[in-house]
Amino acid sequence: MNIDPRPLYTRATEQIAALVATVRPEQLAGPTPCAEFDVRTLLSHIAGGTRRIAVVGAGGDGMAVRPFLDGVEDDRWSAAYDEVRTEVQKSWANDARLDALVTVPWGEAPGRIALSGYVMEAVTHTWDLSESLGRPLALDPELAEFALGIARRALPDERRDDEELPFDSAVPAPEGADAYGRLAAYLGRRPLS
Repeated sequence: MNIDPRPLYTRATEQIAALVATVRPEQLAGPTPCAEFDVRTLLSHIAGGTRRIAVVGAGGDGMAVRPFLDGVEDDRWSAAYDEVRTEVQKSWANDARLDALVTVPWGEAPGRIALSGYVMEAVTHTWDLSESLGRPLALDPELAEFALGIARRALPDERRDDEELPFDSAVPAPEGADAYGRLAAYLGRRPLS
């Protein structure tokens, strides 16, 4: 895989930013497809994971970064997310970072592979948040197709019994599912309704 995932990651973060901007305070305690997260916790994880890949891109130890962003006031999620996604763009601006070996939760990999994995994570959590909010925006199908391709390479086995893995075993996609629905099903997620 010799692609530059930065444009896709930027598009994914733009999509998340648009979705985060739709969140109303009364939705923050609502459920998500991630049973252990409410919307507030999911936002914290999206922003924290984004900060982690920003630190990785800057050459730092991303594993030392907690994948949650704490202390964000309920009316500041959009601003907080915009700040961390801007950090990612700056930290990955140098082309050399794409070929540098970096450490991410699933091991050591060239930067382009690590950032592609974070495209998958961002797009997956976009679906989670969209489902939680009642699907307020149309989502970019090309991002989901890319993320699904990464998921199939990174998690080829449909049985995922490792408790450290943040994805459940694949479930059947609903009939007529779009790329996001197929990605979610492949990663063991089910729609809320």
